[in-house]
Amino acid sequence: MDTMTDDSSALKSWRRLAIFTICAVYFLILVGSSVRATGAGMGCPDWPTCFGRLIPPTSEAQLPANYQEIYADRGYAETRFNVVKTWTEYLNRLVGVTIGFLILATAWKSFSVRKHDNKIMIASVAALLMVLYQAWLGSRVVASNLQPGMITVHMLMALVIVGTLIYALALARRSVAGGSIAGLDPRFSKWLYVVLALTVVQITLGIQIRELMDYLNHTVGADREMWISAQSWVFYVHRSFSAVVLFSNVWLVWMLWKSLGFEHSLTRLAAGILTVVVLAVVSGATLGHLGMPMLVQPTHLLSASLIFGLQFLLWMDYRHARLV
Repeated sequence: MDTMTDDSSALKSWRRLAIFTICAVYFLILVGSSVRATGAGMGCPDWPTCFGRLIPPTSEAQLPANYQEIYADRGYAETRFNVVKTWTEYLNRLVGVTIGFLILATAWKSFSVRKHDNKIMIASVAALLMVLYQAWLGSRVVASNLQPGMITVHMLMALVIVGTLIYALALARRSVAGGSIAGLDPRFSKWLYVVLALTVVQITLGIQIRELMDYLNHTVGADREMWISAQSWVFYVHRSFSAVVLFSNVWLVWMLWKSLGFEHSLTRLAAGILTVVVLAVVSGATLGHLGMPMLVQPTHLLSASLIFGLQFLLWMDYRHARLV
């Protein structure tokens, strides 16, 4: 009995840490997208130092007089110190390091719940290894001078990490999630896969738009209103397809609500997803109709990332509920 109590306590403790870590990873995604939206990605033109220092300078006077020539020789032409951009990127790196330690703690603590489910430990350790790869990838992003393709891979890797952590969390919350799904609309299973596929398509289109925006930023310049007129057909498909994603999620919530009621954990989770979808649609419409305002970009990216994670969690919870 004492052993069972200890296992339950360890599992609850690990779940709390895992939830906190996942939230922290999403916070890092928000910070990283803010860095990109403000053009601060090369605020530190080297890695892991920043202008050759562990703590970056606060004024250009602290740098060598020929620092622009030094970095031009390293392949970073037109390097110009900007205290706001430098410290924005530096703080982004500090947040990344802090979250790296959080994931390390999550992996370490997962050993205490391996008797409950060994897959929790495996997934937690896998997430830690991915974080180490992500750190190396971050250095390559800086070395490539923010090459768009590298930035996208860096972003996708962040989603893989959060997906792995959510997988581990879903395994650890099987006893508190789900419940009976007797009477669930038989169409739900197929429709859930349709919704997941639509989300993947929408995110893929969004990634292509981000790539084009990076290109426009380097060619057209910082005049964001001109970015709209320069968009390809992908932008207009992405914008229109958001309505399909929205109404598919509305129908998903409706099926769960009619079949299981709003008190069921699956229904509440799906309703939460719908709320985030609405946020993504509103922020996307704001970007498209108001000339790509800088501060809205991080919100749009964060909401898209949340949709991916929450839908993955819904799928895992549904799979576990079927086995009850």
